Parts: sequence; structure tokens; C-alpha cells
Amino acid sequence: MSIARVTEISATSDTGFEDAVREGLKRANETLRHVKSAWIKEQSVDCEDGAISRYRVNMMVTFILDD
Repeated sequence: MSIARVTEISATSDTGFEDAVREGLKRANETLRHVKSAWIKEQSVDCEDGAISRYRVNMMVTFILDD
């Protein structure tokens, strides 16, 4: 039997949503063990001077707790 936990993280990228997801998961794997999945809860952009300056994702990351 295993027990999972879900934590919400936010990640940003200057190049796109997919890159923000990759960076968020990369960072989650540096801190959390046994990361199993991520659900993209929200996507948004920051704007400066009428143009997109940063892409942001909020994601729910699921990981398995140690015994």
C-alpha cells in the first residue's frame, strides 16, 4: 500500500507554457521524491508594454510518501 500527497507549485518561463511545466517538474524532482504526476490547474501570462513577458503555470504535483 502507498500513500500519496499533492502539493501546488507555480512555475514561470520566458519562452512558453510547456517550458514552464518542464521547469516546475524539474524543480519539484529536486525537492520531492517519487513524483508521479502533475495536473496543470491554471495557465496565465504576465504582460509588459502590451506583449507577453512571462508564461506562468500553477500545477498540482502528486508524489508518493516514504514508508
